[in-house]
Amino acid sequence: MAVPKKRLPEFKTEEEAAEFWDTHSLADYWDQMEPVQVTFAPGALKLKQVCLRLSPPMIEQAKRIAASKGIRYQTLLRMWITERMKQEEA
Repeated sequence: MAVPKKRLPEFKTEEEAAEFWDTHSLADYWDQMEPVQVTFAPGALKLKQVCLRLSPPMIEQAKRIAASKGIRYQTLLRMWITERMKQEEA
């Protein structure tokens, strides 16, 4: 007996889409995906390296939290810094 394919819902907001993908597998909807071409303006994603000293326990904690979210710990730290900077600017 064939398992019926799941239909990909229409999302009204990016937040709605993010919540959906947090709890669903892309594999279940792969046949409904369409390839897209993405280009970035030259220099749009240039990042500058900085040195930040953290204690080994802090780094390990960041790694554990990041792993639970499926991202690299450097990405997690960058996200946290960005969020806090937005809060401070507000």
